[in-house]
Amino acid sequence: MGRSSVSGEGTRSRVRHADRSGGDEGRYEDGAGDGGGGGRASGDAGGPGRRAGSRGRSGRSSRRAPKSGKRRAFRWISSVLALLILGAGGAGYLYYEHLNGNIRKEDLTLGDRRMADHKANAAGQTPLNILLIGSDARDSAENQKLGGAKETFGSPPLADVQMLLHLSADRSNLSVVSMPRDTMLKMPKCTAPDGEVFPASTVDVQTNQSLRRGGPGCTVAAWYELTGIRIDHFMMIDFAGVVSMADAIGGVPVCVTANIHSRGANGRGGSGLKMEAGTHSVQGEQALQWLRTRYGFEDGSDLARAKAQHQYMNSMVRQLRKGTKLTDPAKLMNLAEAATTALTVDKGLDTVKKLYDLAEELKKVPTKRITMSTMPNVYGTGVNAGRVYPKAGDAEQLFRMVREDMPLDGKASKRKKVEPKDPSAPVGEIAVAVRNGTATDALGPVSGRAGDVEKLLKESGFAKATIDPDNVAGSARTAILYPSADLEGDAQAVAKALGVPVSQVKRSTDVSGISLAVGADWREDGAYPVSKGTEKTPESAGAQNGEEKGCMEVDPKYSW
Repeated sequence: MGRSSVSGEGTRSRVRHADRSGGDEGRYEDGAGDGGGGGRASGDAGGPGRRAGSRGRSGRSSRRAPKSGKRRAFRWISSVLALLILGAGGAGYLYYEHLNGNIRKEDLTLGDRRMADHKANAAGQTPLNILLIGSDARDSAENQKLGGAKETFGSPPLADVQMLLHLSADRSNLSVVSMPRDTMLKMPKCTAPDGEVFPASTVDVQTNQSLRRGGPGCTVAAWYELTGIRIDHFMMIDFAGVVSMADAIGGVPVCVTANIHSRGANGRGGSGLKMEAGTHSVQGEQALQWLRTRYGFEDGSDLARAKAQHQYMNSMVRQLRKGTKLTDPAKLMNLAEAATTALTVDKGLDTVKKLYDLAEELKKVPTKRITMSTMPNVYGTGVNAGRVYPKAGDAEQLFRMVREDMPLDGKASKRKKVEPKDPSAPVGEIAVAVRNGTATDALGPVSGRAGDVEKLLKESGFAKATIDPDNVAGSARTAILYPSADLEGDAQAVAKALGVPVSQVKRSTDVSGISLAVGADWREDGAYPVSKGTEKTPESAGAQNGEEKGCMEVDPKYSW
């Protein structure tokens, strides 16, 4: 990845070559099994001499002016952006203007598909979706000390933590959706900033390899390909950045049910986390160990690791919102320096002002309206045993709720739906070409599905519905495409008749008229499986409320 040219910065190479799989937690990881990743060659940006005097003067100035807007803003940001600080995850803080030069910038998406626009609510508000990415880069002495086997040093990094933060349009609630790094999916075509093209994958690969296909913009493209959720921004951070920020932010309470020592399955590896049963305050390197622990929590899976990350994040928010942390200007400046030197963002968040504006939006959400969840999934079999796949029905339901801005805590927002700008023609005059896209990697297309849906349309009055017998390319999700704005209302009328979410109605230059692709999510007869009125978060998402205090179960094999 290229780095902006700023005085005092080093450079780092672009991630590339999606030729290694896996990656895992351990500071002591031996590289067996999944392997590991390294990555961008980072310079020693933001060294100890950088603007040290300026930080001191800023601190004294704030103490002389206790009502300073900047200081009040710092107090707010320390609490509301706590969600963005996680082990190998994402981070964001309010920065003074002189920190702008530290911020690394990359393209938002490297995919060739245009992301769908948000639908505004009755008040004209739109939601915000921020993808938090944790790079496992072993590209510096600090990162190599904190994680990975020697043979992984310098290799392209993996996106080993991926969390989508969804801020509702009315700013009443916030949802976090984790995607396990072992999730298997097809990668979209990605074009790196230097022009190198990474073709779309023809077989399923782990989602964490997206970072090796040109940078974080390909991780964004992969998320959109799988979920259909528009991503507005991303934030990415590495091991060393997490440690320095966790040190600056102070201790966060976490809990384990028994003594734990995280070691790899063969007695080596693991995160190195060692603590006694009960509640402990973790910070710095121990916080990173907690957030990266896989061996020792519950069943030793990436799903258990995501649960531990959610508990840490919820605890951090509660701790910071007590108002007892980060009130000292000098500590805040140290945190700001640590964050900006470790942070990579999209070009839409490339200044302190833009990050501050984001913080102002996030702080509106009370802790009790924060919901953490994990993509519903099932385990693979055969050569992909231990890997996970989106759970049919449940995963799409969770994605749909995010796309349609439905709160995951079940407390519906009081807002009206916005009618399409373009009214539809009488249904009898709307031509719709229906094709069978139900094929998957493992299963062929379901015979007769295009005809079944054509019949449903004709029963609803769409007399001009026809079957497209030539196009049977697989489509993971049922979609309704239209070529121009004057057909948007007609396409939405088709969706309404079939119960297909309006978020799956998209404009596309690949069609000349309205085209309905019956996807793999609708292989069975009957109505579309995800009812338009369903607003319940699937139990398989493991939702946790921001005020919930959890305690991680310890696998007896990793106790002492």
